[in-house]
Amino acid sequence: MTETDSTGPKRSRRDPEARRRAIVQAAAELLMGSGDLTHRQVAERAGVPLGATTYYFATLGELREAALAQLADSLNNHLARIADEVAAANGDATVLAGQLHAYLSDVEQVRADAALYSSAAQDPALRHLALRWFDGFIQLTAALTDPTTARNIAVYVEGASLHATLTGKPLDLPTLTSALTALLRAEGEGA
Repeated sequence: MTETDSTGPKRSRRDPEARRRAIVQAAAELLMGSGDLTHRQVAERAGVPLGATTYYFATLGELREAALAQLADSLNNHLARIADEVAAANGDATVLAGQLHAYLSDVEQVRADAALYSSAAQDPALRHLALRWFDGFIQLTAALTDPTTARNIAVYVEGASLHATLTGKPLDLPTLTSALTALLRAEGEGA
């Protein structure tokens, strides 16, 4: 019987890439939630058989890294949008502050940051994933200021992200604007 044979039930074709993406997405969601990760939890959340998770990812370490890479990619895509907005505004600190406020107001992004930091703290082999956003933010701000100030701003923003994680809300826009304006004005001081 073929898929087009109308006399019997149709067999659905499996889409291995879609299944793998669903598994990675489920793992990412779990990491952003409780942080716990088991093959069984991932399979349940992804709606796939348990064996599918171990078929695509032999170890939880492989699955964790794939999920964290997906989170890092998502955050980096958002960072690229921030960079575009800031560049279009000729590096205006108020635009940068507004973009960061929107970023830090997005609970999913803050949870993704927290998942990356937590995993990197537990497994140094994953640090490169957590540092991608930090390094990208330094590149973004280096176009506006000197390298030392760019790094100082990135460190401040990481602290603001941790603050949003712990309190459940971002720093208010005037505070972000004031801090970023002051940091950008400090260009070259103490460098």
